[in-house]
Amino acid sequence: MAKVRTIPATKNKFTALPTNALTKRRVAGYARVSTDSDEQFTSYEAQINYYTDYIKSRTDWEFVKVYTDEGISALGTKHRDGFKKMIADALAGKIDLIVTKSVSRFARNTVDSLVTIRKLKEKGVECFFEKENIYTFDGKGELLLTIMSSLAQEESRSISENVTWGQRKRFSDGKVSVPYSTFLGFEKGEDGNLKVVPEEAETVRIIYKLFLEGKTTQGIANYLMKHGILSPAGKQKWQASTISSILTNEKYKGDALLQKRFTADFLTKELRINNGEVPQYYVENSHEAIITPEEFDMVQDEMARRKELGRAYSDKAFHSKLICGDCGGFYGRKVWHSTDEYRTVIFQCNRKFMNEIKCATPRLTEDEIKQRFLIAYNDLMGNRSTVLADCELIRQTLCDTTTMDAEMQHEHDEMAVVSELMQAHIKKNASIAQSQESYALETERMENRYNAALEHYTALEAERDKRVRKSKELTAFITMLKKQPLAITEWNERLWITLLETATVTADRKIVFRFKNGTEIRV
Repeated sequence: MAKVRTIPATKNKFTALPTNALTKRRVAGYARVSTDSDEQFTSYEAQINYYTDYIKSRTDWEFVKVYTDEGISALGTKHRDGFKKMIADALAGKIDLIVTKSVSRFARNTVDSLVTIRKLKEKGVECFFEKENIYTFDGKGELLLTIMSSLAQEESRSISENVTWGQRKRFSDGKVSVPYSTFLGFEKGEDGNLKVVPEEAETVRIIYKLFLEGKTTQGIANYLMKHGILSPAGKQKWQASTISSILTNEKYKGDALLQKRFTADFLTKELRINNGEVPQYYVENSHEAIITPEEFDMVQDEMARRKELGRAYSDKAFHSKLICGDCGGFYGRKVWHSTDEYRTVIFQCNRKFMNEIKCATPRLTEDEIKQRFLIAYNDLMGNRSTVLADCELIRQTLCDTTTMDAEMQHEHDEMAVVSELMQAHIKKNASIAQSQESYALETERMENRYNAALEHYTALEAERDKRVRKSKELTAFITMLKKQPLAITEWNERLWITLLETATVTADRKIVFRFKNGTEIRV
């Protein structure tokens, strides 16, 4: 009969240390506070002192250090430098045991905490959570840890939802809040609302003025840097994206669109642009304006026009409004004899020599174009009262969206009905045996019905947006026209931008000026 002899274990299965060895365990503490307020700072210092004394008091432990993170949340480990350094040292074999106050101090994210602890466990590094009295090498350690981490995660979810609810309540009450330190033109007033900062407001007005005079966002940025005007962040360098943001922010006209972004995940704190996932709130006249509503709308119309050009917008060739009557291409600026005394600047079709048949439209000088625009403008203003009346009639009739709104609502209701029918159809197939061929045919019929409604709705929405934009454009045109003199003798770049739609050059050397109200004047 075989004889079995037990050979006792001589090493710890987790730490790989001899079971009878007198080797001390290398122990580190981890301390973290979630804010950097004075009260928490006291707690932070106390935690460091406590773990230093606690570890050194054990004769079987060797003190390594206390790793710390101050003023941050435990929801994730992404920005916790002290925590990451501690884990790196532990995985590098410098630590045998990590001591911390509780699971919530380690991480409130279950996935983060378990993944980290399992990595440590593979390297023979144990964690001790003092409050819960959990040693991760204990047989019940991981089960208890999972439960405690989940509870901590739910606590974080609850806190996040409470904060989100508070923010949305403020939004629904029309309370406006902005990052004042980087928001150009406003500061927080005594009543908690936006208060205009005169010096910064002047910069905002310059930005809007330059844009309406034809400059690009990068051109405006260059102008501000050249004149030593600081950015919202107090830096000398301006970005084109910052200019674009200022030009599209409705707060500069005294209104406020609230909840433009929302927190998609309370764990990652990921912010997403709100495209209808959560409610938004638009507050009119919420605070003092820097830019008039008319000027703001003119800027939005000009931005939309530039985007629709089909090519990069240029602020050098009469702002992409000068068009060749032969090929429809844009006129561009050309310099002749650039290095000698005969230097001349002319404008001609950019595609004049690209087509099989050369465009017959003529070259024009800058002065010729400007003088002809002055003639067209003065001709338009000679009938100002009639033009204004026609504009208002067009705005009220051609830009009306009442019928379109009713059609869109009908298609929206149709899609809702088909969605419900589809859900019932799928549910029926899951619970009652039926021909799958018939099921597929009916599914296809419903999908076609839904897609047809969606396609019509999308087309109506695009046309409605177009009409609304045209209505705003005409309103701005009317407002601008009322403010202008009946006759001008000097070139005005802003009038070219805000009143003119296109200037088409014909082969007989004439220019057809089409204004934004549809009036065409041939000069």
